[in-house]
Amino acid sequence: MSCAMMATTGFFMSSATPRSSSQAPITTPQTSVPVRTIPGSYGFPVLGPLSDRLDYYWFQGQEAFFKTRIEKNKSTVFRTNVPPSFPFFLANPNVVAVLDVKSFSHMFDMEIVEKQDVLVGDFMPSVSYTGGLRVCAYLDTSEPSHTKVKNFAMDLLKRGSSLWIPTLVSRLNTMWDSIEDDLSKSTSASLPLPQFLFSFLTRCFIGAETSTSPEIDANGADMMQRWLFLQLLPTVPLNILQPLPEIFIHSFAYPFFLVQGDYNKLVQFVETQGQELIQRAETEFNLTPQEAIHNVLFILGFNAFGGFSIFFPSLVSALESQTTKGLQEKLREEVRQHCGTDPSKLTFESVKKLELVQSFVYETLRMNPPVPMQYARARKDFELSSYEQVFEIKKGELLCGYQPLVMKDARVYENPEEFVPERFVGEKGKELLNYLFWSNGPQSGTSKVGNKQCAAKDFVPLTATLFIAYLFQRYDSVSISSGSITGVVKA
Repeated sequence: MSCAMMATTGFFMSSATPRSSSQAPITTPQTSVPVRTIPGSYGFPVLGPLSDRLDYYWFQGQEAFFKTRIEKNKSTVFRTNVPPSFPFFLANPNVVAVLDVKSFSHMFDMEIVEKQDVLVGDFMPSVSYTGGLRVCAYLDTSEPSHTKVKNFAMDLLKRGSSLWIPTLVSRLNTMWDSIEDDLSKSTSASLPLPQFLFSFLTRCFIGAETSTSPEIDANGADMMQRWLFLQLLPTVPLNILQPLPEIFIHSFAYPFFLVQGDYNKLVQFVETQGQELIQRAETEFNLTPQEAIHNVLFILGFNAFGGFSIFFPSLVSALESQTTKGLQEKLREEVRQHCGTDPSKLTFESVKKLELVQSFVYETLRMNPPVPMQYARARKDFELSSYEQVFEIKKGELLCGYQPLVMKDARVYENPEEFVPERFVGEKGKELLNYLFWSNGPQSGTSKVGNKQCAAKDFVPLTATLFIAYLFQRYDSVSISSGSITGVVKA
């Protein structure tokens, strides 16, 4: 790390005091720094949001959209509009973008921001998608239901932890056996991640085998994907011929009835196979059966299945991009040194010794956070500080952070545009975990009922580490092209 980087890290560590172990350090504004008017503009009504929407989805794309506005405003904090907006959404597209680590960290201080109904911005999918209920992801920490549901979610993870590794290894055995069979017949094989993830996560969260229902076993992953995709379609950039997405996809929300049949079958599966967890939700957490079922399905489908469906392909792509740099050999050596070659003996403790593998996982999360956008609404008036500037935020204003750009903050990360597998190795690497955001808080934080940090923020990187460890226990090397497996060399 350069002297400049050490100085920057020193600045963060010395001048920032965390409010709790679950929150990123928030720097108190220096009295000598004048409060600056937030630059940028929302433009004329209707025309401004429409222009920004076309830039965001069509003319520029997400990252260029934010980068050009940073350059234009000469600030990483500015006013702009983010979709969805005109013509058929009631959502207010006006946001204050916060695009450096220091300003972004304010979004996780629950004393000054709240998270009610802002999971995907001012737009909120119909509660019809979640049984007519506002599930935990849409609740603010001040709402009594949040405490009950988050405690329930953390209990699900705790109880599922004993199943986590044996189930993961079992499903990985099935998936890679299938891939090897495909490679014996063809020159490449796709990763059947949806089926693997759905079976694995259903077993760990609900305690049920998908095989108990032939229809769910065969189609459950597809049902979950359709349910998830339809909710988020108005907010998802699509690489298809414009202006078709702007006319037919980003202009209105899709009605629940299109996936109602799928969702009702998933609900019925949980009702039938998850009776023990429903009873526990009632007796230990004072939740109704409907609250338990729909929150479990959201945790399973939106948080876990949806998140891993984005993250694991990023992990495989990162392996592919680093093939010529000898990374696989280094990963394999570390895995076999600490975990041997028998996947049945993998444990959470053994993979915690895999410093390079974990760093590779963290670097993948830095470069490709599964949830690119974060939102928070000001709970009260407060002063938001960037590096050399302070801005006044008014109660009710919506803050927006584009995490892939925030995680390339050059004041925190050396060579931020470069994928550096060993970035998080050693003491200096561990310090950087204070500023690694992907889980609604820093990686060094702790998920609690009093914050909105992902209850599985430790399970996700550990599961990815287990995935890589398994891979290099089973194989000496894996050849990857465009996300498909083109060859394996067995150990």
